[in-house]
Amino acid sequence: MVVLHPLSDFIDCDFEISDSSCSYWYEGCCLESGERLKLPRTSMSEAIAHGLMKYLVNNDCYSREGKMYGILLVELPNGEQRVLKAFSGLLNGCSLVEGWVPPISGRDEVALEEARTLAQLDAIKQELLTLKQLTERQQYQTLVDEFEQQLQAMSDRHRLCKHRRQEKRQQICNTLTSEALTIALGQLDEESRQQGIERRQLKRQQNAVLQPLQQLITATDARISELKQQRKALSRQLQAQMHASYSLTNFSGRSQSLQELMPGGSPTGTGDCCAPKLLHYAATHNLKPLAMAEFWWGASLVNQDKIQGEFYGACAERCQPLMGFLLSGLRPISIPNRDFHTTAPLLLNRLTHLRRSNVFDSPAFSTIKGEIPILYEDEWLIVVNKPAGLLSVPGRYRDRQDSVLSRLRHLLADGMALTSVHRLDQETSGILLLARDRQTHRQLSQQFQQRQIHKVYEAILSGAVTVEQGVIDLPLWGDPENRPEQKVDWQQGKPSLTHFQVMAREGDYTRVEFTPLTGRTHQLRVHAADARGLGVTILGDRLYGCCAVTSRLHLHARELRFEHPQLEKTLHLQAITPF
Repeated sequence: MVVLHPLSDFIDCDFEISDSSCSYWYEGCCLESGERLKLPRTSMSEAIAHGLMKYLVNNDCYSREGKMYGILLVELPNGEQRVLKAFSGLLNGCSLVEGWVPPISGRDEVALEEARTLAQLDAIKQELLTLKQLTERQQYQTLVDEFEQQLQAMSDRHRLCKHRRQEKRQQICNTLTSEALTIALGQLDEESRQQGIERRQLKRQQNAVLQPLQQLITATDARISELKQQRKALSRQLQAQMHASYSLTNFSGRSQSLQELMPGGSPTGTGDCCAPKLLHYAATHNLKPLAMAEFWWGASLVNQDKIQGEFYGACAERCQPLMGFLLSGLRPISIPNRDFHTTAPLLLNRLTHLRRSNVFDSPAFSTIKGEIPILYEDEWLIVVNKPAGLLSVPGRYRDRQDSVLSRLRHLLADGMALTSVHRLDQETSGILLLARDRQTHRQLSQQFQQRQIHKVYEAILSGAVTVEQGVIDLPLWGDPENRPEQKVDWQQGKPSLTHFQVMAREGDYTRVEFTPLTGRTHQLRVHAADARGLGVTILGDRLYGCCAVTSRLHLHARELRFEHPQLEKTLHLQAITPF
């Protein structure tokens, strides 16, 4: 089976990388020496991965299920460079697929037990599906709604009758006396008792109808809970057997089982991810790793925020704990910081040109700290031109700590006091404002809340827009079950308003200027993609349906105008659109 692929399978023969930039490091500590070991994700490895994406997009079998894919650029003993590719877990139920790195050895030792357990798990899955589709659930809810309507109608009627009885009591007390008054009042009391009896009868009828259904649903839920516990126990048992059999090898030639490497236990799927498969294969076949890249392809799983075509680092639970062992024995790789040596002069020249041509209304600094161009800087605030692909602030997990804020906090003397006033999506480039003290942060935040800050974005849409300009007014809501995606929701959504102006039409694409009046998450992306907005996705916006294979999201925060809270003057900053 051919596993080593030539570079020409992924990139053109005349393809050139202008710099050896590194956007991420796979890293871990050697278990023996404690040395920090690193393997980069470079521009070359990302270009190779994009070539693999072009192959995946033309084959439906790779879109049926969402999963991580990865490539490893390796050097053969003779100095020739080749590419390994891998997928996480199973691909359409298969672990061994022609052209892809095979699974780590050990699975075959528990193949019989795995097949038997998988059959049990599948039977549990089918029973769970049947139980979750119990028709009595909908029947129960329908009856509950009907009884509630009946009770409400009865309550309204009884309330009206009670009001009339009160009026009648007052009337007869003023007109009747003695025995006639007693009889009349008794009739009103009897009417009240009868209505109480009527209400209790409806309640008893409700209980008689709903109780059997409720008991069935409760028993079904108990069975579902029992099946889930069985499924968890079976999965853990199989995982323990597999981890005892799985044996990983590093570049020192040392082999250890997953059970030895993670004695405290490990999540399901450890050892089946791309990075361990690729590195284990390279170590066992005398191949020298040069760079690696992993990306998501296919639909995002429930409760996950993976985006098709986006690059991701080693997962914190399964891969990161293994990195120190897997990289042991690998000679250090020296990669210059991205853009600092190669593109920093270009950025400096570009910003110098902007300053000389009076594009900025205020003086702008053009130094670069931690690969981030500084547009303006004083003792109270700092404004940067965030590159696409970099988070504004650190994420929740270990593999999402690299960000504008974390880099500046590391590089600036007063960095730990730095806070972000607003955020840009990871895929969006452009102007980002940060405060250097709490008072400035509070004052700038108030300007954002009161819509006193003027923002302009530039985007390329992946199709034709027929109108020249207008306003999009669509309320947005983030479904907690489908994060990070936002959607138009007229009941739960928050008001979201965007002005737009077509700048140019370039072939099949449209260049648009957006001026958002509100600052909702993914506001411009949804307003562009939704049929009630422009109905055309921003180029590269895979989350909202753009299928074009491109290197980035074509959305850039181009201008920011605000009142400096300390200097009491207007700052108008601009950053050239990079596409």
